Amino acid sequence: MSTENLSNKEAIDKLREMVDKIDIGMLCSFKKDEKQPHAVPMSRQEVDEQGNIWYLFSKQSETYQHLQGDRQVSLIYAQPKDYEFLTINGHAEISRDEARIEKYWNKMMEGWFEKGKEDPNIQVLKVVPNDAYYWDQKSNKLITLMKVAANAVTGNNFDVGRDGKLSI
Repeated sequence: MSTENLSNKEAIDKLREMVDKIDIGMLCSFKKDEKQPHAVPMSRQEVDEQGNIWYLFSKQSETYQHLQGDRQVSLIYAQPKDYEFLTINGHAEISRDEARIEKYWNKMMEGWFEKGKEDPNIQVLKVVPNDAYYWDQKSNKLITLMKVAANAVTGNNFDVGRDGKLSI
């Protein structure tokens, strides 16, 4: 495993690439004064040019309630079949940005919000990353599996992937 820390635009590009590819991540919020995270799967709407990750969610959700007391969040993305993993720690900003609701509205949202785009429970969630850490493979899956097998058989240490901090 090699370490490749990335910063600025390279870090944002890596974060965007991984979040867009994996799409659904676990959003962890924290109930005030409790250490146990509350995790829910969320599909991102966008990763913007600054690396912020945007979602639509409900004012009636537990996540919304938790964010009223503690704005710290963690996002966990995993694509095990491709050996790609990403963790993001950041803080949440909540709004009722009508332009973003319009921009992000799609057929899938209709299943969550019966009253449509005008539903007063629709909220826009912006996650601003404070730090992020990734793990992925340098080569395709077949080569990675061959390297892992070779490591097991020979005792050699072929580099099978990379990890690093994303400084955004």
